[in-house]
Amino acid sequence: MSAFEAGGSPLLEARGLSRVFGEGETRVDALRDVSLTVSPGELVLLRGPSGSGKTTLLNLLGGLDRPTAGSVALGAVELSSASEDELAGIRRSEIGFVFQSFALLPVLSAAENVEVPLRILRTPAKEREERVAELLDAVGLGDHANQRPYELSGGQQQRVGIARALANRPRVLIADEPTGQLDSGTALAMMALISQLAHEQGVAAIVSTHDPRMNEHADRVLQLHDGRLGEPVQARGRHAG
Repeated sequence: MSAFEAGGSPLLEARGLSRVFGEGETRVDALRDVSLTVSPGELVLLRGPSGSGKTTLLNLLGGLDRPTAGSVALGAVELSSASEDELAGIRRSEIGFVFQSFALLPVLSAAENVEVPLRILRTPAKEREERVAELLDAVGLGDHANQRPYELSGGQQQRVGIARALANRPRVLIADEPTGQLDSGTALAMMALISQLAHEQGVAAIVSTHDPRMNEHADRVLQLHDGRLGEPVQARGRHAG
């Protein structure tokens, strides 16, 4: 049973988020009064077409950008009012990011890519080695630790990206179109893996996608259109309800 199923309270909370770019004739209201919560062990799917504001919202939730109005809280910490140094520390230790482009370092092996966040936090060598092995096994790549990204398929590269995002045991996982470069079968398998890991490790996960087939792996599905959240979409997954 995941922390979410056991009734965990919200970990990530956005209240009245708005984000405006430009002014006058160039003004773009990328987000308009968006509020949402994500609980530990819950996978929230954020759906919407290109230009709907998905990436803008994820950037605000992950502390990569600041809202024009509203606030974002991770537990008791207000991200929207934290200093740049505080935000950098939170991103290193509390939030894991998965990117559509995989964003692996090509000169490093799979294991070394996963190890990067641990090195940044100066985790002891033995602990790094154990954590990397644990995560590569969790994503089904234990036998590929020494291979470099160009020796791996797209799906395998994204699995490395997921392992890297979880390396520092973050409380929040943010994934922006993580299946966008994958074929349909691999994409569904990847979303199933993210769902499984979120539930097993008690991570509050929010994942953007334009693909309605991903609903089956979500606890909740939110629809974003023109910067506004619409009525919730019914998730079809076994954890939904």
